[in-house]
Amino acid sequence: MPEEIDKVGNVSQQRYEQIVAELREVVEQQTQGQFTIGDRALEIEPMRRPEDGSQALPGQDLFTVRQALTRLAEDIGLKRSTVENARWTASRWPREHRQAGVSFTVHRVLGSIPDEEERFAEIKTPPEGKSRWTVDDANRRVGRQVESPASPQEKITAIHSLARDEDVAAAVTTDFLKRPTVAAKVPAHDKVRVVEEFTRDEHVATQVTTGLLRRPEVAFKAMSDDTARHQVNHAQVERGRQAREHFEDTSPVAPAVRHIDRTVEFLDLVTACHAFVAAAGRTVPGLRDRTLGEDERTIVHENVAKVRATLDWIETAVDTGKVDMDGELTRMLRGE
Repeated sequence: MPEEIDKVGNVSQQRYEQIVAELREVVEQQTQGQFTIGDRALEIEPMRRPEDGSQALPGQDLFTVRQALTRLAEDIGLKRSTVENARWTASRWPREHRQAGVSFTVHRVLGSIPDEEERFAEIKTPPEGKSRWTVDDANRRVGRQVESPASPQEKITAIHSLARDEDVAAAVTTDFLKRPTVAAKVPAHDKVRVVEEFTRDEHVATQVTTGLLRRPEVAFKAMSDDTARHQVNHAQVERGRQAREHFEDTSPVAPAVRHIDRTVEFLDLVTACHAFVAAAGRTVPGLRDRTLGEDERTIVHENVAKVRATLDWIETAVDTGKVDMDGELTRMLRGE
């Protein structure tokens, strides 16, 4: 079997090189043609002429630059923007500094280099490792976006450009974050910022938080934060209060339940007293023939004082229905 010949598209490498040589001649002709258009536009409207056309001599029609270039473009069958670009590019490249073999597009891109000496020297020196200027290389030189991004930063810039529309950006972000390897490379602090942005909506935040707290290791670490734990406890108490108020306001059996509640509280109180008496009955006999140290006695006396104050508080609540603690009792029970 004959050896397979390298091909470019549907043609052989040899034929491809012939086509390239032919088209370079065409591009050169087009470049010369574009510069000719620019030179003639400059002849009609020099770059230094004020935009209002005030330099026209008496008796001549007064045209603004825009009107003159529009008329020229229409008379030769081109868009005014094409004529304007050619005029500007020609103004940036005097004849003696135009480079054969360099396309008009590259001339136009490099024409944005502000310093003339730097501009004229740059076009003579293609990028390292290249024999010719390409449009992408010219765009890189002046800091513009390229058509075929190569470096990571160029690819990032291209993605940002394509995702300027918010709907597109949202869809792209969603797709990217579904890729585990991509999500894994996002720094932790950036992940936190992303989650915070995504959970600004309270409904979304509720769903996310609920899902996360179902993970035991996450719930444990979250509850290690004093503020988070306090907020959760506060939320539980508040939720219970709201549920109770709703029940008492709407349920027809609420009065009966309130009576049961009082009975339950009564039973709880009696049970607490009984448990204390029983515990004391088991513990105190164990002190027979035993002498406590001074520190131990002090601690017991402090706790007895707390118990005595608590018993007084219970009696007051039972007799009067007032359950508020005075300041001294509050400080005592806190150990202050």
